[in-house]
Amino acid sequence: MKQRPTNLNLFTIRFPITAVVSILHRISGVVLFFLIPVLLFALHLSLHDSSIWETSSVYMQFWYVKGFFWVTVSALLYHLLAGARHLMMDMGFGESLRVGRITAKLVLALSILLSLGLGYRIWF
Repeated sequence: MKQRPTNLNLFTIRFPITAVVSILHRISGVVLFFLIPVLLFALHLSLHDSSIWETSSVYMQFWYVKGFFWVTVSALLYHLLAGARHLMMDMGFGESLRVGRITAKLVLALSILLSLGLGYRIWF
């Protein structure tokens, strides 16, 4: 049997931009999946009693609550942008390698800009 070199260190492999966008889309989906119970519980509490809604505005002053909110909404924004890109490719638009790279860069750029804008809005 022929011995071939194997590289098990994924940090030394240079992934194409389309693969990075796809992997990040899956990661953001998993993050959102695990945050759904927390978000649904917060929604339940906010709809249950108006005093809890007022209390939540006090909690939004803490940095870790702001960070949780920022991570959650940033993951949602990225997942929506990347999902729209994948749906358009499923419909036959942008299936070429050139257009796929352009849309992948566009998804990354838009999600970074939106996340930074959201972070500015939350903290300032």
